[in-house]
Amino acid sequence: MRTDIFARLDREPEPPKIEPPRMSRHRIALFGGTLAFYLAIVFAVLIGSWLVTLDWKVMLFRPYQQWPGIHAFLDYYVVLGQRGPTAVMVACWLGWRSWRQHTLRPLLTLGASLLLLNLTVGAVKLGLGRLGPHYATQIGSAELFAGGDIFPSGHTANAVVTWGILAYLATTPRARRYLSAVSAVVSLGVGLTTVYLGTHWLSDVLLGWAAGLLILLGLPWVEPLITRAEDWIFAVREQWRARGRAVPSVPVAAGGPRTVLVPQRAGSDATDEDPALEPVAAGSLTAVAAPAGTRPRAHTTHTVRSERTPITPVGSRRPPHADRTPRGGSSPARPMSGG
Repeated sequence: MRTDIFARLDREPEPPKIEPPRMSRHRIALFGGTLAFYLAIVFAVLIGSWLVTLDWKVMLFRPYQQWPGIHAFLDYYVVLGQRGPTAVMVACWLGWRSWRQHTLRPLLTLGASLLLLNLTVGAVKLGLGRLGPHYATQIGSAELFAGGDIFPSGHTANAVVTWGILAYLATTPRARRYLSAVSAVVSLGVGLTTVYLGTHWLSDVLLGWAAGLLILLGLPWVEPLITRAEDWIFAVREQWRARGRAVPSVPVAAGGPRTVLVPQRAGSDATDEDPALEPVAAGSLTAVAAPAGTRPRAHTTHTVRSERTPITPVGSRRPPHADRTPRGGSSPARPMSGG
């Protein structure tokens, strides 16, 4: 049954090219309004306004003590805002879409959005250094510049971006509306869950929603870079494929015959030294196959035997002796001794 399903998927035609969203006037207006809301929250926390007072009231209310029955469920639900698990789940889905649609845009868009999220949210977290509710030191204080890293809420911003990217990459208007509603509910629930657990102030969650929404609204400005990155990756892939299709040179087998150049000489002397060589013109070089395991001879000039200096003198190698005579000569008669 599963084989038939996958075979049916493979027979589906390639989907049409999906045009990325453009930075329309409506989107620019939303981006500007969200940015103004973002800056207003930061300013309200910096001056210790009524928003900080509301943070303390919610924190002292201790929601996790008011409704302890849902604590166990919300401990698992808040995982939908953690960057690691959510990024893996969404990347698996977008990876399958990239394979089906023959494009890397879904995965590259997810990577670009997470990179922008880490840079923007991380910079504000470290810059303001706000402490969380469990580490607060003074009632009514904004707890800024104290070495913390919870403003804005990373869980909330990550939930907005990770689940909202599915709506951003939707192929139909109907799917975009449904996915937008789902991502809004998930991100809203994750933000309120962090307030319930006491890990974030209410203003942290508000700023996290605004930070994630700014990333989603500003993604069309990043689309040209995503297109260039996709074209470069495909160009590199084609270069690798071209290298793989190139015919490599045939190497000489180990232990096989090698062709070497051996000098040949005219006359009978050449055939006397090596009967396998035929006499050719003097001074010419002929390619001869050398057997395996032999080293080629050096190109040196050989002299004829008649021109060589003998190594030993002609005659007997024994030193002369007074009592000895050459072999084959007559020797004097030895006296016979007798009794």
